[in-house]
Formats: sequence, structure tokens, C-alpha cells
Amino acid sequence: MAKGFKEAGEKPRRFYKQVAVGPAEGGFAVMLDNRNLRTPKAALMVLPTRALAELVAEEWAAQGDHIELALMHATRLANTALDAIPAAREGTADQIAQYAGSDLLCYYAQDPAVLLERQVRHWEPVLERAEHEFDVAFVRAAGIVHQSQPEQTLAKVKAMALALDDFGLAGVAFGTALFGSAVLAFGLSRGWMTGVQALELSRLDEIFQEEKWGIDDEAAERTARHMVEAQMLERWFKAL
Repeated sequence: MAKGFKEAGEKPRRFYKQVAVGPAEGGFAVMLDNRNLRTPKAALMVLPTRALAELVAEEWAAQGDHIELALMHATRLANTALDAIPAAREGTADQIAQYAGSDLLCYYAQDPAVLLERQVRHWEPVLERAEHEFDVAFVRAAGIVHQSQPEQTLAKVKAMALALDDFGLAGVAFGTALFGSAVLAFGLSRGWMTGVQALELSRLDEIFQEEKWGIDDEAAERTARHMVEAQMLERWFKAL
């Protein structure tokens, strides 16, 4: 094998000893052995707050002999904020508004009654708070048939997304896809709930089914992965 090439699937070896955070133009940089960390597109890894830089640095410091890039969720989100979001703000905001157009929290079960009661008890306070704080209206639906949301609501959600900086927008977009809900993503960003609570709200139906039928290994692994991402996202928003 030629020098410098890795076998397929081989993880890159850790090539640094020390990880640090220091002031930089525009914020705080993450440094590996006194060299600035860069994104995949070679931009400097400069974060707007020290707390956010430390969140990324923590992931790099935690690596062992090999670098587990797939598990470095804050680093990946920072790469997105720096490399992708600036040129795609409009499209990203559109995607968030599209999720709001079929937001998970607006679709209540028709039966069984116990699941519907649980959804109403847990989802309705979040929807009502969103309607009050966002100054919008959400139409509730029964079952899975699509229910259109008011154009004014979608326009307001898009405007809220565009009002965020690149790091906030990246976080809300990530959370919207993770939870299937723009309402939960914005709620987490505003501190209405923890990351764990947001994920559990998004999984009410799954949790109900698991209580009835049990949990298989694949579903448990997926939930555990999403739980780590949700907890990271809570820290991300707090650090901004």
C-alpha cells in the first residue's frame, strides 16, 4: 500500500497531543498543538463564543488513538455552520419552514385514546407557548393526513430562522430534522426544555409502542445515538 493511503474504513490516527482554545479574529479558535483547526473547506475553526469553542475542543481532546469523526457531533455542526450555512441561509430557512408546515407536534393520534391523551397533555402546552411567543397559529390534525398550516405561520417561522446567526441557524436546522419538529427545535434553542425532553416529546408515539411491544436492539441503538445528539444540541444553544 502506498504511503499516506488508508485502507477503506480505517479511521485516521490521532496526530496531535494538546487541544486548546484561544482568542481569534471573530471569536475563539480551536487549536491542535498550537495549530489552528480548520474545517473540511479549509476555513479556520473560529466559533463566536469561548463556550462553543470549548465544546468543539472537548470532542478533539476526548479522542483516543484514532479519531471517531462520526461521533464528533459538535465539530460536524460547526463545520456546517462555517462551510455550508453562509451560502445556503435562504434554503435552510425554507427547509425549517417546510418542517413547520407538517410539524410532528400538530399530528395527534386518532386512537388509542391513551396515546391521544398523552400527546395532548405533553404537546399542547408547547404548541400554545409557540403560538404565544412566535405570534402564530398552528392547525392541529387527527391522524396522518396532511393538514396545511397558515401561510403567515410559515412565513414567520422562516423569518425567525433567517434572524438567527449562522451558528444558531445550523443548530435549529439540525434540531428540526432530529426531532421532526421546528417547534421543538426553536423551543430547545430558547431553553423551554432540555435536549432529552425535546427528544422524548418527539418520540411519544415510539415510546408508547415500545411500552406495548418492547424495544429491539436496532431501535435502542438509534435512540441512544439521537439522545447524544440532542444533549449536544442543548449544550450548543447554551454556549451561543
